[in-house]
Amino acid sequence: MTCDFAIIVVGGGHAGAEAAHAAARLGAPTALITLDPATIGAMSCNPAIGGVGKGQIVREIDAMGGLMGLAADASGIQFRMLNRSKGPAVWGPRCQSDRHAYAAWIQAALARTPNLTVVPGEVVDVLTKDGRTAGVRLATGQELTCQAVIVTCGTFLAGLMHVGETTFPGGRYGEPAAEGLSDSLRACGLTLDRLKTGTCPRLAAETIDTDRCTRQDGDPDPQAFSFVNESLQVEQIPCWLSATNQAIHDVIRANFHRAPLFTGQIQSTGPRYCPSLETKIHRFPDRPSHQVFIEPEGRDTNWTYINGISTSLPEDVQDIIVHNIRGLENAEILRYGYAIEYDFAQPTQLTSALETKAAAGLYLAGQINGTTGYEEAAALGLMAGANAALKLAGRDELVLRRDQAYIGVMIDDLVTKGVNEPYRMFTSRAEHRLRLRADNADRRLTEIGRAVGLVDDERWARFQRGGAAASEVETVLAATRVDGKTLAGRFQQPDATAEGIFALADSPTAQRLTDLRAAQPKAVDSRLVDLRYAGYLEKEAAALKHMQQLDAKLIPGEIDYAAISHLRHEAIEKLSDVRPRSLGQALRVSGITPADITVLGVYLASQAARPGE
Repeated sequence: MTCDFAIIVVGGGHAGAEAAHAAARLGAPTALITLDPATIGAMSCNPAIGGVGKGQIVREIDAMGGLMGLAADASGIQFRMLNRSKGPAVWGPRCQSDRHAYAAWIQAALARTPNLTVVPGEVVDVLTKDGRTAGVRLATGQELTCQAVIVTCGTFLAGLMHVGETTFPGGRYGEPAAEGLSDSLRACGLTLDRLKTGTCPRLAAETIDTDRCTRQDGDPDPQAFSFVNESLQVEQIPCWLSATNQAIHDVIRANFHRAPLFTGQIQSTGPRYCPSLETKIHRFPDRPSHQVFIEPEGRDTNWTYINGISTSLPEDVQDIIVHNIRGLENAEILRYGYAIEYDFAQPTQLTSALETKAAAGLYLAGQINGTTGYEEAAALGLMAGANAALKLAGRDELVLRRDQAYIGVMIDDLVTKGVNEPYRMFTSRAEHRLRLRADNADRRLTEIGRAVGLVDDERWARFQRGGAAASEVETVLAATRVDGKTLAGRFQQPDATAEGIFALADSPTAQRLTDLRAAQPKAVDSRLVDLRYAGYLEKEAAALKHMQQLDAKLIPGEIDYAAISHLRHEAIEKLSDVRPRSLGQALRVSGITPADITVLGVYLASQAARPGE
C-alpha cells in the first residue's frame, strides 16, 4: 500500500517543529499539519528560551542537530547566563527572544527542509488499521495515510480558557481549540486527563514608566546557544524589574471568591514552579512582595510581557493589579492574562521512544506528555520525530540514558513516574548534573546525533576541530609541570582560572595554550571545567558504571511479570503498567525496590540460560 506520507506530525508548536524537522532529516517523507502555518513556532507565553535546566536542554537539542538553539541565537534580544554565582554545572543560558523573529526563523528553516510538507488543516481523527496507526482525518473529511503519527498539540487539545467567571474554548488567545481529537485518542486506547497553565497581561511599552523600575541588562559577552556559533554580535535590549506590594495582595485576597482557581471553576492542576499570582498570594501569605519582570516581546513591537503576574482573575481586578505596580501606574493593557485547561495523556502510557503502548506507530510529544515549557516540548519533539523515522527504517530506537542528557532524565522521569502536575526541568532532577553541563552537550551528544543522521557535515567538522584543539590543550597541561605539579592538576584549585594557570608555563607553551583557546573557546573551556570537576567525577564513576550495567540489561517487551515467582504484587502491577525497557529503568519506577530488581534479574538470567531461547 502506498501512503501519502511516511510520518504525519499533528501541531506546529515547538514539539511539532522539531519532530517534523528530525523525521524529514532522517529521510522520511513527512507532513506537518497545523491549523495555521503562520503560527508555526509561535511563543504562546513568554518569548524567552532557556534558563536553569532548560538552557541545558536547548544546548542538547542543538548538539543533536535540532532547531531551537539556532533560532534563539538568531532572534535573541537579550542574553544572560543564569546561576553565575554557582559552579558551571548549574549555569543556565537564557535569552529573551523577539517573538515574531523566532517564529519566522523556524518557519523558514522548515520551508527549506527536504522531505517536509506543511499542510493547513485540523486533525480530528487518528486512523488505525489492525492495531497500527494508518493515517489521519481532517475536519474537512479529507484522509491522509501514513505509517506513523506524532501528536504535538500543546494546549490546544480540548483547550478551555478562563478569565474570571468567563470561559470559552481555545488553544491559545484568538485561536480555536482542537475539539475532536481527544475522543479519537481515547479510541486508540489512551487515557486522557487535564492540566492547567496560564499567562500574564501584556502591556504597551510606551505607557510604562521605566524610570521607576530597575534596569536589567544582558551579559556584556553574550553566550550563544548553538555550538556552531562561537560568539554573538547582537544589540541587546534591557529588561526592567519591579514588584507587587501589600495593597495588590489585599485586592487579590478580597477577590479570591472570583478567582477560577479557588471557586472550583478550574478543576485541573497547574505548574508548581510557575504559579499564578493569586496562587503565590495564597501560598505565601506573609510575603510582602513578589518580583515582577518587565520583558519586551521584540525589537519592532510595543508588546511587553509582565513576567511574574500570570493570572486568571477578572479583568477589572487585573486592572487594579497592574496599575498598582511601580512603573505601571499608567500602563495600557493590550491583553489580559488568562488560564487554560487542556487534555494530556499520562506519559506512563509511552515507551522510552515516546511511542504509545496502546497503538503502534502513534507517538506523543510536548505538553500532551504532561510537560510545560518550550524547551521540554522541543526536546520531546526531536526524540519522537527521530524515533518514528528510525523505526520505519528498521533501525534501533534512540534512547538517551540519564547520565547522557537532561533529555534522557526527562523522558525517563515521564515514562517511569508519570506526572501529577506539569513537568518542568531543573538541574536538581539530574543525579549526574556534574556531567550534564551546558558547556559539554556537544561532547555528550553530537556523535550520537551524527550516527543517527541528524548532524550535518558542517556541524560535524566544527565539532571535530574543537575536539582536536581541546585534546591538545589537555595533553599540554598534563605534560607541563611547575613546582612538581602538572598544570592539569592545578585546575582543581578553587580560584583557578585558565589565564592564571596558562601563565605559569614557559612563554612558548603559554602562548600555544592561549592561541588554542582563542581559536576554539567553547571546546577548550569545556575541557577545563572537566579538570575542575575531575575528583568529583572520579568518585561518581563506580555508581555510574553500576547503573549503566543495569540500563544495559534489557527486559523483553512481552514479559509476563505475573509469572515471576517471588515478585511482590505491587511490583507486578507497576511493572506491568510501565513496562520498563531495562533493569535500570525498572529500578526507577515508583514503588520498586532493589529486592524486586534482584528477583527480576535472576528471572531474566534464568530465561536467557534456557536451551533454545
